[in-house]
Amino acid sequence: MARRDYYEVLGVQKNSPLENLKKAYRKLALECHPDRNPGNKEAEERFKEINEAYSVLSDPEKREQYDMYGHAAPSGQGFGGFGFGGVEDILNDFFGFGSVFGGFRDRSRRGGDLRYNLTVKFEEAVFGTEKEIVVPRTGSCRECEGTGAKKGTRPEKCAACNGRGQVTAQQGFFSLTRTCGRCRGTGEVIKEHCPVCAGSGTFQETRPLKIKVPPGVDNETRLKLRGEGEAGRGGAPAGDLYVVISVQDHPFFARNGADLFCEVPITFSQAALGSEIEVPTLTGRKKLSIPPGTTSAQEFVLRGEGVTVINSHRRGNLVVRVLIEVPKRLTKRQKELLAEFQKISEESPGSVSRTFFEKVKEIFG
Repeated sequence: MARRDYYEVLGVQKNSPLENLKKAYRKLALECHPDRNPGNKEAEERFKEINEAYSVLSDPEKREQYDMYGHAAPSGQGFGGFGFGGVEDILNDFFGFGSVFGGFRDRSRRGGDLRYNLTVKFEEAVFGTEKEIVVPRTGSCRECEGTGAKKGTRPEKCAACNGRGQVTAQQGFFSLTRTCGRCRGTGEVIKEHCPVCAGSGTFQETRPLKIKVPPGVDNETRLKLRGEGEAGRGGAPAGDLYVVISVQDHPFFARNGADLFCEVPITFSQAALGSEIEVPTLTGRKKLSIPPGTTSAQEFVLRGEGVTVINSHRRGNLVVRVLIEVPKRLTKRQKELLAEFQKISEESPGSVSRTFFEKVKEIFG
């Protein structure tokens, strides 16, 4: 069968730049790779053809010779005998096939991270606290120190792959490198397993931990405890523990960031005449001056009476909203006084009501 033109094999124009060749090769090689098409002879031949075309056209000198002479190289040498080793580098660069073509998996592996949900009271979140928690996790076996081998012994180099974690098989004109089936890519085998952990190098444990919760934490605040996660394998470092905070609601205060909010009822006379009242804060009662003519829902700010900004010394504010309370039950004397007040008010309305009634008269006549 006549050999196809290399440009046709990759589906590119003859004057295509190297970057276009790489993109075309990447797509085709991924589609036809033997690991993705096990037992497919047609895909295997196509993969060989694609690799051969790219190995020539990606080399400036070879490409120049090919453009001049086609498949017949000078001095009677053709282009068909390229090695598969160069393709390994190409596939590693393009696809990251480390498990097939790259280095073997190290037996040492960092432990996994853990999450622990911790609920704290409102005041504990504001002022900080110390909590003791119990975390179930995978710990490193103390008997074998995480190696998985019987005490006094060590894992040995795998004889099947000579410690590489990979074995190479020749398939016709090219070779494929795969993970060693005996050591599963670790490069080591354990002849005598640790009787405590059965060769895993780990065991399940429940460990109490003391946690310092800093002032100012809020819902979804994450505290990171380095090295308190799952144990690593083969002496690798442990993972981290992430403590995620959930804060209980307060019966009186609401929170927005570092600021606190509360509502305080006052009487009509306090609002009209002015007064000094006591309002609750997180550090005790504080006096608040209510000026004459205060309206309902008016807000007053007590600076520095809020929540500490986490990892700083700055505190937010306390915002007090006053609500004028309308009495539901009045004594006879209170009714008499309010009736008199109403009569006087109608005879001499305030600026707001005067403006309102003037507008009504203007519109409706």
